[in-house]
Formats: sequence, structure tokens, C-alpha cells
Amino acid sequence: MLFYLHPVYDVIPCKGTSALVKYYSILSAGRVYYVSYSFPEEMNRGSVIGNIAKDLGLDVNRLTSRKARIDAEGNKNRFCDINLRTGEIIVADRIDREVLCKERLSCTLNFEFVLENPLELHRVVLQIQDINDNTPVFPKDVIKLEISENADKGARFRVIEARDADVGHNSVQKYILEKKVNFVLAVNSKTDGSNYVELVLDKELDREEQTEVTLILTAVDGGTPPRSGTVAIHVTVLDANDNAPVFSQTVYKVSLPENSPLDTVVVTVSATDADEGQNGEVTYEFGHLSESAKETFSLDHQTGQIAVKGRIDFEDESRYDIIVEAKDEYGLSSDSKIVIEITDINDNSAEKGSRYLLDEAYDADIGMNSVQSYVIKDNEHFLLSVLTRENGRKYGELVLNKELDREEQTEVTLILTAVDGGTPPRSGTVAIHVTVLDANDNAPVFSQTVYKVSLPENSPLDTVVVTVSATDADEGQNGEVTYAFGHLPQKVQQLFFIDLVSGDIKLTGLIDYEIESTFELPIQAKDGQGLASYSTVLIDVIDVNDNAPITILKSLTSPVPENALPGTEVGIINVQDRDSENNGQVRCSIQQNVPFKLVPSIKNYYSLVTTGELDRELLSDYNITITATDEGSPPLSSTKNIHLTVADVNDNPPVFQEQSYRAHVQENNKPGSSICSVSATDPDWRQNGTVVYSLLSSALNGAPVSSFLSINGDTGVIHAVRSFDYEQLKSFKVLVLARDNGSPPLSSNVTVSVFITDENDSSPQILYPSPEGNSFMTEMVPKAAQARSLVSKVIAVDADSGQNAWLSYHIIKATDPGLFTIGVHSGEIRTQRDISESDSMKQNLIVSVRDNGQPSLSATCALYLLISDNLAEVPELKDMSRDESSSKLTFYLIIALVSVSTFFLTFIIIILAVRFCRRRKPRLLFDGAVAIPSAYLPPNYAEVEGAGTLRSTYNYDAYLTTGSRTSDFKFVRSYNEGLDADMGGTLRFNVSFLTFLMF
Repeated sequence: MLFYLHPVYDVIPCKGTSALVKYYSILSAGRVYYVSYSFPEEMNRGSVIGNIAKDLGLDVNRLTSRKARIDAEGNKNRFCDINLRTGEIIVADRIDREVLCKERLSCTLNFEFVLENPLELHRVVLQIQDINDNTPVFPKDVIKLEISENADKGARFRVIEARDADVGHNSVQKYILEKKVNFVLAVNSKTDGSNYVELVLDKELDREEQTEVTLILTAVDGGTPPRSGTVAIHVTVLDANDNAPVFSQTVYKVSLPENSPLDTVVVTVSATDADEGQNGEVTYEFGHLSESAKETFSLDHQTGQIAVKGRIDFEDESRYDIIVEAKDEYGLSSDSKIVIEITDINDNSAEKGSRYLLDEAYDADIGMNSVQSYVIKDNEHFLLSVLTRENGRKYGELVLNKELDREEQTEVTLILTAVDGGTPPRSGTVAIHVTVLDANDNAPVFSQTVYKVSLPENSPLDTVVVTVSATDADEGQNGEVTYAFGHLPQKVQQLFFIDLVSGDIKLTGLIDYEIESTFELPIQAKDGQGLASYSTVLIDVIDVNDNAPITILKSLTSPVPENALPGTEVGIINVQDRDSENNGQVRCSIQQNVPFKLVPSIKNYYSLVTTGELDRELLSDYNITITATDEGSPPLSSTKNIHLTVADVNDNPPVFQEQSYRAHVQENNKPGSSICSVSATDPDWRQNGTVVYSLLSSALNGAPVSSFLSINGDTGVIHAVRSFDYEQLKSFKVLVLARDNGSPPLSSNVTVSVFITDENDSSPQILYPSPEGNSFMTEMVPKAAQARSLVSKVIAVDADSGQNAWLSYHIIKATDPGLFTIGVHSGEIRTQRDISESDSMKQNLIVSVRDNGQPSLSATCALYLLISDNLAEVPELKDMSRDESSSKLTFYLIIALVSVSTFFLTFIIIILAVRFCRRRKPRLLFDGAVAIPSAYLPPNYAEVEGAGTLRSTYNYDAYLTTGSRTSDFKFVRSYNEGLDADMGGTLRFNVSFLTFLMF
């Protein structure tokens, strides 16, 4: 991603706050900008420093989504922040230049402005301007001075100056002295540009007139408006000192050889004071000194010892006159004169023109015969000058014509000839051996002007860094070279030591490349007489891989949604290594078993991105280990553990534990009772995994399902809303919905089949014969009927099912108990034996029909049988009819007709109802087709829908003759008919008969 840069420009905000904005770009993985703002200290919190979004051309509306922020780069306090709505850098905490930078003139704070998606870095430098927010302060509230009353006019007394935490023009610029009684103020400048203050006695003090003097000293800075601080100066006037110190000698005369070593004691002066106590304590000071004397001699203020502190050179100064002042505690003093005679030593090369007196030649003659001239043999160094004394005698002087150099020629031999004036002249010669003495005319010479060495950091103590070497062509003391450092900062002095004699520079402290990578050591080589030369040692500190990389988590999006797409940035990592070059090159890696990777970004930044899909249900959090390894030898590494959680997304619908549910409920249950429970689980988290149950809306037999069942939304327990009747509803199905609380919600459903269990709550119903009271329905039994002949059949049904509908038939009362028997399961009445003539013609049977429920329910009916081949043979029938009154017969006839009509109509209605309503439990009516419920039957019974208790279809025709009081009952046939598909496979039973009632 490349970002384009505007030209460099200046921004000057309103309200007097100036800010300089500069941009520099470095192209790497992206573009990094440098932004600088200058503003005054002590701005209020929330004050605007500058609009960095505008200056960088950023979209303010995207600052929040890009997580714009200020990274303090290790600063403990967060001095500024960014307003995400406006893009302005604002003051977040108090910025006090004096606290941050103390007395440094330049004060800056460094930050990084970080943007994500994509990653951008901008270095922000805040230049803090000093404001005049500090008042000059004196170190003491009151300055106390004690001055003797006999202090001389012009005496000076030092006053501690005021300090101002501000810098530059806002610091102390001047002092003002108020109440100028006896004193005036002298403000002097130091070499570093600061000032110091002295009180100068302008008028002599008189203790008898005034014992104390109070002055007010004011220090004023140069701010606008100026600030000032004051201090009171209390001067206590002390009584005069009556006795001045007295030197032991008025004049001290001493001789001092030139080139005397430093710290040589020249003389010790001594003065005594007859006073006692402080008045008798004597200190020594130089009086007025020439500049050369100041640089040459020092004086111990307590002992009076004068020592050499500079070079003594006879050729420069052969005599020093020094005034030494002895002063007691309160200012009385006396002085003495020190005369120092410098004695010459042969420390200078003979200069051209130098003269050396020669001994005269002796000639016993006199006058012209004596020595008249001298001649020297030609040589390159000396000329001969012949001079005449006042007495007329000649003598010679050697005049140096060419400077001597001992280092080239240690001796010169001359031949001097003395010639007299006689005739012939006589001469005498002498050899002059000139020994060239060494003069300190050669300064030490270093073997190298600059020594360049490399030193690995963390080298052990006493390591020899380098040995400097200088030689001096002079000999003796003049050629003895010692070594010393030039001016070094205090912290450097603690790191290095130089041997004065050998020139070995050793390590005395810990060298850390990350603190200081180069050192420049000025070296001085000095001979015994003070001639010196200089060299420089440049030490390049070699970086050692002694710093492991540091991994800093700059940003982390946790939790991360589990539906985050591959490549989603979830974190920003910054890696730093204080080492340099390869030692500071860092590689980052991540373990292989996580769906994340590191993507290099700007500078030493990496983006932590997803590489695959996340599934919180499989793994809800990750412990990611990032390893940073540098390229040093051996490489150093460090690890950073990042805990990242995965946020749930509603991506899983509830899942029922079973594919379908079956519930069995006993009929006649209590409303509100639970019949079953369903359970669904959702692996999602919290509300996304919270399952709520409900019934899907549907209709059941025209009624809403909610009128049958209800479900607990939290537990999934299903309750019956009503009491069920098996005979009306055997089973039904409902859909249960499980829905989570996610957004949007997800759901699933399951089918719950409800089966109603039968209860023995219905008594058997006898369809034939009619179970009602008296009935004249009679069946004929032929006289020739043999054993096991079917004479009639009791037909009954039970609305219950299963064993509750298993019917059994029993004859509980009979006219002749041994004549007839009834099938326990079929209800067929048969003869047990052949009919005999002795058997009663009229046989009455009482039949009980019982079901198999617990407890068992039953019904009874009466059956009338006539053993006869012809109704006319039965006189009892006529008698029986006569026994009834004619009115009753008429009434019965009407009742019979109405009953037949009613049964017929009811039969038609039920058939229609079965066809259209498809009811499963129609009642079997007389003379019609009846649908009988299915139930389990014993082995001899046909199972049709599990309900019916009849096996076959029977037709019975009954005939009564007219005109006779006897009746014929004709048993015709028994036959089976097929199943009627429209009746759902039920058995159809047709019973038809015609009854004639004879009056």
C-alpha cells in the first residue's frame, strides 16, 4: 500500500499557538511519515495541538474503523491523544517542559500515530516551547552575612544567585538591589554565560551606628510579563579586628630553577595574628598578580604554601615579584613580598647570534708583540668576534652563525688561533670542543595522529583498548614522555583509564553499543619540561548480539467472530531489537497448529491474520506463541504468548436428540398432566445456544393443536390440555419447533406422535336380540334339529379396543339348561343334543355378554325359542296374545311400527355420517350395516382393523302366518359376504325379518 505525500509546508493554528508540520517519507512495505508540531507547554487538557488527519489527508470518518491511536513509545504518561471525530491531536495530560526536560534548551516528545486496516505508521514529534511559568527562586529565604565594621570600601561579598526553572530568555536576566545602604550590586558573567552576584561595600560600616543592615535583592527574568523573586539579605556588622596578621618576613627571596616540575614547593609564607578565636584565624591570598604569575603559581589559603602550577621558563621570565596577603576571619590583613629568582639551565638551543666568551691567549710579550688578533678555522656554525678590552687586550667571542641541533650533531670541534703583532708574528692554537647540550626543543611526537580501534561491547574490565606511543628526540628528562587524557565528560572518564608511562588505554567500565557506539578520546603526550603534543583515539564500539528481540502486541481484536473470513487481521505485532545490522534483523514465526499466520507490514510490524475458518464449537480459544529470532551469531530469540478467544456466531440450529418422538397417554387423563418431553441441543454460546420450544400451529379435527397440547418453552415438557377419549381419537401427530435466541434465530422441528391408550370404560352393546324388556320376537327351532345345530346368534360389540373389547358369551339362565349351549367367543347358540318330544316347546334363555377389561363390564339379553315346525302348532302363542288386552296389543303394534321406522332412519343417517365424516367408531344398528372397531381377537376370530367381534354375515328370515295364532319361524341360511371397501374393511351383518303379530 503506497501513500502519497504533500510538499513540506508550515501550519500556523489560531489563538497564538504555532505548530510546524514537516513530512518525510521512507518507502518500505508502506510509507512512513514524520510529523512535527511545536506548541507551548502547560496547555489545558483537550487543547488542540494540530489536526493530523487533515495534515496527512486522512478520511476523518474512517478513523474509528481504522482504530486510529497514539502510541506513546514507552512514555509512562500519555501526554496527547486523538479526537476520532475531528482528527485533531489534543492534550491528554499536563505537559510541563521543566519536568520532562529540566534545563535542556531543546525539549521534544516522540510518538507514533498508528492506523490499521491497512496498517500505517506516522512518527509524531512534539516540540515543547518554554513559557514563562516559573518564578526565580533563591535557595534560601534569608541570606545572612557577617561583615566587620572595618571592612574596606570596595570589599566584595558573594551572594548565592537565584534559580529559574525556565530556560533561555525566560530565565533570570537581571538583579535589583533595594535599600542601597552602604552597598551596591555587582553582576558578573561566568564563562558559561550565567551571572553571579556580589555585594560591593560602597560606604564603610560602623557598628556603633548600625549593628545590622537589611537589603532586598530581587531577581527578574526576561519573560513577558516578567516574573521576579526576592530575598532578604541580613548583614550583621561585627566589631573591628584590632590586630592584623604579621608575616615572619617582610620580603621572602627564593631561587627557583627553570623547568621545575609541577607542584614544586617554592616557599611557604607564614603570618601570625595576636588576636584569638576567629579574629586570629589567618588565611592567605595572592595580591595583585601578573597574568604570567597567575598561570605559574598557586597558593594554599590555609598553609601559605606557594607551589608551581605552570611552566617555569627563565627565557620568558627570570624574576617574579608576588604580593601575598594574610587575612584574618574578619578582614584585617597584611602583606609580604615574595621575590622569586629563576635560575637558568641549559634548556634552550643556541640561537643564531648567540655569543660565547673565550678565554684569552697568554703572551709574555707586551705591546705589539702581545696577542693582537684571533683566527678561527672555518666552520658552518660559528664566527669569531675579536673584541678589545679597556686595557687594550684582545679577547674573542664565538658567535653562533647557525643554530645547533644536538639531534644532528652532538659535538663541534673548532681550532682557534691567537696571533701576536711581532715580526715575524707568532701564533698559538687551541682546540675548542663544543658539546651540544640537549635543550627541550622537541615536543613528543605520536606515532599516529589518529588512532582508530574497534572494541566489542561488553568487553571485560582491564581490556587494553589501544596503546598510544609518542617519542621525544630530546634526552634525559626532556625526553621522558607521560600520557594523559584531554578533557573528557565525566561518564567517559568512568569508562577508560590511561597509563601515564606506557600509554595503555584500558577499559574500566561497561561498554554498551546501544548507549554509545563511538568514543573520541583526546590524548596528550608531555615531556618532562612540559612540551606536549596531542592525538585522538577514535573507538568504534562493535555491536554484540546481546539483546534478544522484544515482541510488543500493539493491537488485538479479541474475541474474533468465528465467521471471520480467511485473511482477516486480528492483531498487530511490533518487533524491536536494540542491536544493529544483522544482530537487529528479526524473523518472526508462529506455531503450525493454529489457523493464523504473520504477514510482514511496515517497518518492524507484522499483521496477525486468519488462514482458515474458525469454529468456536470445535475450539473456543487459542494460545498463540510468536517466536522472534534475530540473525546474530549465535541468534537470540524470545517468545510472546497471545490468548485469543473466538466469539460465537449463531451458525448452528438446535438439534433434537431423537429423529421423532412417540408418546402414549391413557384416555381419560387429567388435563395438565405431562405426556412426554423433547430435548434439543445447540452448541452455540449463550443466547445463540438457548433453546425455546413451541408447537407449530396446525388443526386437529378442526380444532387448533393448542387446544390438545401445550409445551413448556424452557424444558420441552409436553402437557395434555384436555382429557382424551380413545373412542373419539386414537392417535395424532404434532410438530414441535426448537428455536434459539440468536439473531437471526435458527430453528428445527420434530414430529411427536401421540397414541391414546384405551381404558375399559365402555360396556358391551348387544345388537341382537334387543336387550330391552319384554319382546315378542321368537325364533323357531325345528323339532328335528340335531345336536350342534345353530338355532340363533347373540350379536354384541364393545367400543373399547384390545382385551377390553374381547367379548365372551354366557347363558346365565335357561328353561332347559342342558338343551342349548352358546359359543363363548362367537355368541352362536346351538343345541347340545337332539331335540326330543319331551322337550318343552317354549324355551327362554338369558344371555350375558362380558368384556375382558379390568374390571369386566357386561350386558344381558333374553332370547325366546319355540320348538316347532309350524307356528300353527303352537297354541300358547294364541293364548299368550289373548292374555293381553286388545288395547295393549294395539299400543304394542304402534310401538313396533314406530321403532322399525326409527331404526331404519337412524341406520340411513349413520351410514351417511360414516361416509362423510369417516368416523371410526360407528354404532351397529338393527337392520343395517354397522362399522365395528378393530381389536385383538382370540385365534378363532378374524382381525379387521383390530376391532370387530363378529366373524360372518348372517341373514335370518322370520315368518309368522296370518289367520292363525301359531307362528312359523323359518331358519333359512348363514352366509359370508365380502368386505365393503367403503366401510374401511369392516364386516357387514344383515338381519332381516318380518314379524306378523296376530290379534
